[in-house]
Amino acid sequence: MQLTEDLVRRLDRLGGETGRSRSALVRDAVERYVAAESEAEKDRRLIEGYTRFPPDHEFDSWAEESAREMLEEECW
Repeated sequence: MQLTEDLVRRLDRLGGETGRSRSALVRDAVERYVAAESEAEKDRRLIEGYTRFPPDHEFDSWAEESAREMLEEECW
C-alpha cells in the first residue's frame, strides 16, 4: 500500500501522540471503514425492502390505536 508523504507524516505524528504504530492506526482505520460500509449496506437493503414492500398503513393505524389503548389502561 502506498501512502503520500503527508499522510505518513500525519500518521507518525498521531502515532507519537497516542503511542500506537503506523500499522495499528491504518489497521484500525480500515476496520472502521469496512464496518461502516457493512452498516451502510444493511441500511441500503432495508430501504430497498421498504421500497419494494411498503408498510401496510392500515396495519400501522391499527397498531397505533392498540398501543394507545394499552397505554391508557396502564396505571402510571
